[in-house]
Amino acid sequence: MQQVEYIVVGLGIAGISFCERLFAANKAFVVYDPGVNHSTLISGGVLNPVVLKRFTATWRAQEQLDAAIAFYKSLSETLTIPLLEATAIHRIFKSIEEQNDWMVASDKKELSSFLASEISKNTNTAINAPFGFGKVHNAFKINTSLLINAYRKYLAKEGLLQAETFEYEALKSTTEGFQYKNILAKKIVFSEGASVIHNPYFRNDFVIPNKGEYVLIYAPQLQSDAILKGGMHLIPLGNDTYKVGATYARDEFDTHPSEVKKQQIIIQLEKMISCEYEIVGHIAGVRPTTKDRRPLLGSLAAHKNIYFFSGLGTRGIMGAPWLSKKLLDFSEHTIPLPEEVAISRFC
Repeated sequence: MQQVEYIVVGLGIAGISFCERLFAANKAFVVYDPGVNHSTLISGGVLNPVVLKRFTATWRAQEQLDAAIAFYKSLSETLTIPLLEATAIHRIFKSIEEQNDWMVASDKKELSSFLASEISKNTNTAINAPFGFGKVHNAFKINTSLLINAYRKYLAKEGLLQAETFEYEALKSTTEGFQYKNILAKKIVFSEGASVIHNPYFRNDFVIPNKGEYVLIYAPQLQSDAILKGGMHLIPLGNDTYKVGATYARDEFDTHPSEVKKQQIIIQLEKMISCEYEIVGHIAGVRPTTKDRRPLLGSLAAHKNIYFFSGLGTRGIMGAPWLSKKLLDFSEHTIPLPEEVAISRFC
């Protein structure tokens, strides 16, 4: 039997962040993940501290952003690959009223470090922005595909990854924790994303699957290095390729791209740009969301030493590094979780 302190199930951004906390705390662990259907893999990979629909700061924006920047810089060194890239985000204004709302928001204390106070004029004829842009400061993006693939290889090299689906029925309780096949563990963390709704140790009404889709386009005339936010996000990927999306479809769990959603994306895209483009891809994934739009961390009273790290929704890339530290502090030192993310709020 192999003895570890933790079994981690799921290796999206939640699982990766928690594994890094375990490494830092010198905790022995093993990960189970088959490597399919990660919402992290197809996500936009953007660290954006602002809700651009309403011009408000995200929850604990500065704390989460600071933790994420430090985390991804450290992880880049560990994996010896570039992960964190500073990026500009340009919010396309639809009216004078939106310009005024932006100016008011930029004067607020919690937003002044994130929102440029001036309105930027559009000089790119390939972009439809007659009312100009609002610029977001301190935003970054992550190549999520590079991150997932590199981290899986890293764990596999260390002998810590079991590239297989976790079998719940094989998990047995022991006097000191759990036995799973040939593994003895003190604790287990389920970081399965939306798939957690199939977990028999979890309340499946806590997480709401939310399907999202992106269209990939090739647009050599667009020439934009900034992320554009209009009816959709338009994210530069390099080599004149862009990711456009994402859609939202609550309670949908399949990962097959939909022609209906593709057309919805195209309609919004053509409001944002006026140049020719070619569709070169169409991808879909399922986000784990919650009814109050806050993550789910912690344990349920019925299952001692079983922990959950889910419900990260659309902002997991920025939030997971900060949240993973909170979860490990709770698991190891019983430091209370922030009430807004504790799973106990739904119990």
